[in-house]
Amino acid sequence: MANEHDSPTAEDADQEETTDADDAELPADIIEEAETLTRRARRAVDENEAAAYRQARDELLAEQDFTARIRDDERAVLVLYPAEWVEDGTVRPERIADIDRGIERPLEGPADPADWEVVGEHNDAIAEEIAAEHGPDHGANARELATFLSNHYAKPIEDATDDELTEFLTEYYKRNVWPSDDQKAVVEESVRLTVERARRVTGRER
Repeated sequence: MANEHDSPTAEDADQEETTDADDAELPADIIEEAETLTRRARRAVDENEAAAYRQARDELLAEQDFTARIRDDERAVLVLYPAEWVEDGTVRPERIADIDRGIERPLEGPADPADWEVVGEHNDAIAEEIAAEHGPDHGANARELATFLSNHYAKPIEDATDDELTEFLTEYYKRNVWPSDDQKAVVEESVRLTVERARRVTGRER
């Protein structure tokens, strides 16, 4: 199967605009499981683990004569569509008789938009615990990490990947935070303390 990010092209995407129609032919539980497996693949640190999730998703959809790809525009979207639309890894527009047969699911942030506020409150609470236990410098850094993960990934601190933590330290912190010298000196330790606390509180310790 072609790389899910490489085909179809952006031009194909415009022609295969899809919808979340209530009468979509894929069962709701299949759609939910495909989305869950895709999210797990995107969050997996180990590539073998990620590949296993993608394979499980593709096999699940193949049983329904559907296939999947990720469309990355401004936000990542899981696109599910009938396998008959595809030839040699490319969507053939002339084969699309009913665009309502396709399904889209956004992948950035929680599956349920109502969870965004819950994620933000959770991350803020972890940051406040760090401030109370380790002092204002670590607390300020923890709050910045909480804001970054809540606003950019809508993700609980304990679920942050190594790449996302690196992005926070090397990009976000330098461009968007105006820390004191004391805060800058301990930011890496702050991140470690914050993530460890979040994982301990939620039973996600590694």
